[in-house]
Amino acid sequence: MLLDGQTAFITGGGGRLGRAIARSCQREGAAVVIADLNLAAAKAVAADLASSGRTAAVAGDVSRKDDVLRMVDEAEAALGLPDILINAHGIFPNIPVLEVEVDDWDRIFAINVRGTMLPVQTFAQRWIDRGVKGSIVNLSSGAATSARAGGAGYNGSKAAVSMMTEVMAIEFGPHGIRVNAVAPGLVMDEVWERDSGADLHPYAELMLRGTPLGRTGHPDDIAEAVTFLASSKASPWTTGSILKVTGGSHCGRTHMPLSRNMR
Repeated sequence: MLLDGQTAFITGGGGRLGRAIARSCQREGAAVVIADLNLAAAKAVAADLASSGRTAAVAGDVSRKDDVLRMVDEAEAALGLPDILINAHGIFPNIPVLEVEVDDWDRIFAINVRGTMLPVQTFAQRWIDRGVKGSIVNLSSGAATSARAGGAGYNGSKAAVSMMTEVMAIEFGPHGIRVNAVAPGLVMDEVWERDSGADLHPYAELMLRGTPLGRTGHPDDIAEAVTFLASSKASPWTTGSILKVTGGSHCGRTHMPLSRNMR
C-alpha cells in the first residue's frame, strides 16, 4: 500500500473531491483526518470510512489562522501529527470583472489562496521542528493556465496556488518536505461523455469537444493522482510538480478542424 502507516489531513474533506481523496488515501493504508468548514459533512465522511480504518473529523475556516491551528491541534490529539497535507478545498464563482464586488474578490482569494497557505505554513513549521519529511499536495486547476470569461477571480486564485506550490517546493525542499499539486479539468459526480446524446449544458458541450479523451473527469480520477503524488511512489525527488489531470483538455486548441489548405 502506498501510504501504509501514514496519516493524511484533507481540507475540504467533506466535499466532492475531498471525499474521493479520503477514500483513496485510506485504501492505500493511511489514517485520515477530514477537515471541513461544515462539521456535519466532515463527521459524515469520517463515519463512513471508520469501519475501514482510523479517522477523525475537525471543522474550521482554512482562511483563519486560529481555526487552522486549532484543527491541526485536534487532529494531532486524535491521530498523532499527520505527515501528509492535502488541500482539497475551494470555491469557484464565475463573475465578470465589471460585476465582481470587492467582497466577492476577497473571499475567493481568502479561501483558495490564503486558505492553502495557512495549512501549509502550519504543517511545515511543525514538521521542520520535529524532523518530519512530510508531503503536501495542493489542488490547483486547469483554469490556472486557461483563461475564460468570468474567471478572473477563480483562475487567478488557482494560478496563485500553482505558483505557491513551486515556491513552497523551493523553500521546504532542504527539509525533505515535498510540495506538489494536481490541476483537474472539468470534474462531475457523474461522468459525461462526448456524443452520448445527453442534453448537456453548453459549457459542458464545449469542454467535451476540446477534451481528447472525450469525457469529463470523475472525483476518483483526481483522487488517484493526489494519492500518487502524496506517496513515496512519486519518488523522493518529485517536488514542485503540477500534474494536469484533464483528459487532455489543457493541450491547446484540441477541437480545431484539420485542413490541408493553408491559404
